[in-house]
Amino acid sequence: MARSHFSLTVHIIVFHCEKVIPQWCEADALHIATATYHNSDLLLSWNFKHIVNVTRIMGYNSVNLREGYKSLEIRSPKEVIYDE
Repeated sequence: MARSHFSLTVHIIVFHCEKVIPQWCEADALHIATATYHNSDLLLSWNFKHIVNVTRIMGYNSVNLREGYKSLEIRSPKEVIYDE
């Protein structure tokens, strides 16, 4: 399926309309939508309020799947650092 920058913008708008993320969190919505758009496997973030948040992750992935994208793994960097 061909993707366009228009679909990236629409994805951000859907996140806002579905109240997955507040309207004033444009940069956070762009971060999630860009990772989704580019088919990323994993997104790391220290932003626990708007990105690494179980309720919001479920919302992002609900939108992603409905719009024909795959689920996005969203984790904090501490979850992928291995100290041995």
